[in-house]
Amino acid sequence: MRKVIILGFLLLLAIDTTAHVFVKLASNRIGEFGEPEWLDRLAREPYVLGVIVCYLAAFVTYTSLLKHAPVGPAYAAVHGYVVTVLIVSIAFFGETLTLLQAFGCLLIVAGIIVLGLTEDLERPSESPPGAAD
Repeated sequence: MRKVIILGFLLLLAIDTTAHVFVKLASNRIGEFGEPEWLDRLAREPYVLGVIVCYLAAFVTYTSLLKHAPVGPAYAAVHGYVVTVLIVSIAFFGETLTLLQAFGCLLIVAGIIVLGLTEDLERPSESPPGAAD
């Protein structure tokens, strides 16, 4: 079961990262907010549909994972996209990585790992809430 949870979170991470990349691509093509044609370009932009599909898929994946994973580490792991989006931005959009950003990424990853490990250590093998004794 643990492998399924890990694979599920990796899938969720990929979906969230893709959604944020689509937001970047859509915003590059739509232009500045406030221009007269902005709303029309927004409505016609195919990446916007990709964003919506990704967010719906992320919601379904996350809610499915919460049935099996503890909430604390799950919530933290969901926000790992901050790191992956930064990596994709560096690789494909020419963003630069500062030392402070790299340190922040390490803290995020370390926090997710610590939350996951401590959840395993603190929770004894018990039946889920609501299970018959």
